[in-house]
Amino acid sequence: EVRKKNVTSGLLLDASRRDGDPSGQKENDGKWQKPHISRKSLMKCCLVKWIIASVAPQGSNRTDSDLELSMVRHQPEGLEHLQAQTKFTRKELQSLYRGFKNECPNGLVDEETFKSIYSQFFPQGDATTYAHFLFNAFDMDRNGSIRFEDFVIGLSVLLRGSVTEKLRWAFNLYDINKDGCITREEMLAIMKSIFDMMGRYTYPCVKDDAAFEHVEKFFQKMDRNRDGVVTIDEFIETCQKDENIMSSMQLFENVI
Repeated sequence: EVRKKNVTSGLLLDASRRDGDPSGQKENDGKWQKPHISRKSLMKCCLVKWIIASVAPQGSNRTDSDLELSMVRHQPEGLEHLQAQTKFTRKELQSLYRGFKNECPNGLVDEETFKSIYSQFFPQGDATTYAHFLFNAFDMDRNGSIRFEDFVIGLSVLLRGSVTEKLRWAFNLYDINKDGCITREEMLAIMKSIFDMMGRYTYPCVKDDAAFEHVEKFFQKMDRNRDGVVTIDEFIETCQKDENIMSSMQLFENVI
């Protein structure tokens, strides 16, 4: 039996949702409240589940205090350095690294791996295009591979970063050609890739032109000076002023 997925889960720009808050956060006097990111919430992330599932049972007394640097060809930064750059605990970094090392012995993850991950977690749809866009957002060096450092720094922003940090990361995702602004076509491409990944087994059912309508509505909100593009300032300002967009921000992790 194919389980239906809520199509709004993880849609950053889903400001139209008003039927309660599935992320569990409460509204206080109409203002959005930032929820506490628990370990349970962390484990909802597809990339984290992929990594943790790869961790072999611990059958020895070996420690990972140095992230087992000698075990990989591409060596990541030291543990203390990553702790300083992320909001993960020492134990979380150790667990993430063990799984990363198991899946990517050479210390690098490529785009095909991302596509494989998302095809497993979203078998009812086509996750290829979304995985491509997401990979490019993580691949800051544009060299076709992601190091462990970049991987966990990106996850830290998405799962435990401030609102502004998450919005900046989301802007980078939508800015496909990395020219510093988002066009209507870029926003539509990302939205269509998410709808394609969620597949036809969604709840509630969506129309074929839902992605287009979604983008038209929010692009007009964000393009304040009507110049046909959305800058990062316009993007952040619009999102922060719309409490429904801010609520859906917390659901973004469901498609990460």
